[in-house]
Amino acid sequence: GGFALYWYGGISSLLKSVEFRRTTTEMAQRSARLLGHLKDADPPVQGIKNVCVTGAAGNIAYSILFPIAAGNMLGNNTKINLILLDIPGMEAKLNGVAMELNDCAFPNVEKIVCTTDYKTAFTDCHYALLIGARPRGPGMQRADLLSANAKIFAGQGKALNQYANKDVKVVVVGNPANTNALLTILNAPNIPKTNITALTRLDQNRAVAQISQKSNTPVSDIARCIIWGNHSKTQYPDVTHATIKNKGSVAEVIKDPKWVQTTFCSTVQDRGAAIIEARGLSSAASAAFSAIQHMRDWVQGTPKGQVTSMAVYSDGTHYNIPKGIVYSFPVVCVNGSYSIVDGLSIDSFSRSKMDLTAKELLEEKEMALAMK
Repeated sequence: GGFALYWYGGISSLLKSVEFRRTTTEMAQRSARLLGHLKDADPPVQGIKNVCVTGAAGNIAYSILFPIAAGNMLGNNTKINLILLDIPGMEAKLNGVAMELNDCAFPNVEKIVCTTDYKTAFTDCHYALLIGARPRGPGMQRADLLSANAKIFAGQGKALNQYANKDVKVVVVGNPANTNALLTILNAPNIPKTNITALTRLDQNRAVAQISQKSNTPVSDIARCIIWGNHSKTQYPDVTHATIKNKGSVAEVIKDPKWVQTTFCSTVQDRGAAIIEARGLSSAASAAFSAIQHMRDWVQGTPKGQVTSMAVYSDGTHYNIPKGIVYSFPVVCVNGSYSIVDGLSIDSFSRSKMDLTAKELLEEKEMALAMK
């Protein structure tokens, strides 16, 4: 009960015996962790979440399902039921994908369901990744895609409205993604409009990659690249507010405004078509990776100091973008919700590009509503 004199690394100290025992216990525990014998407490396990992926027998889904199952989207402390939806006639391929998922023995996956039925797929769905759509092929125009996909996404909107959890989070990947998302919103009146989004993170990643190559800096050092508008050739990849860590603004580092306004913009805008031309197939792995990032940031939050691009329903109060279209804005995500970043200065070049892509979305909306 008195004092204990002990030596540690040549330094002597007097401690009460109880403090000595506590200190030596903590040291032993730290040593055990370093040796892998004792683990820190795991975070509490969340309730089981139902995650539905449409077009689940396709190429993008094949690239997205395994990272989702591994916990890359919702985290390792969230158990999931993974629901694979595709059209009738794809049952064998769905079952083959499910076999591979089962063979991975993912600890986060409680159950895998294969279905061609909307009710089975969307009942109490918490997260929906709407990938299934008529794919874009060589020579196809966006009007062709609108015609082929309007009924698909109107139908999925109705099914989500009827069966899904009312707090469901939806990201539309199938093109034309913005207008497909709008059709989903218009057919799901019981789901908040803010909960149905479209993917433009892929475009943002493409923009970051181009800046990285031009400036010879790591992609991780680049922040605040923004995609405005439509996931199409009219999208506006904006680096006006982008920065490079420890170097300053992108404009200051690159010092080539003509390249930014021409080569950079067109490369990002045309990247999807270039990949189709090169591969004979539309983007798959990059789209899958970006969709996981989109949902992960939405659910878990954007990293400090970062913004991300999400195509969301415009209520007409941000940057003079018309109400009633799904438009890509810069957002930050906190606690499962996103907020549009307001107050950014918009120069005349940016304004013209932002208005141009909004105009296209209004035209797509008009065409899609006439078709559905």
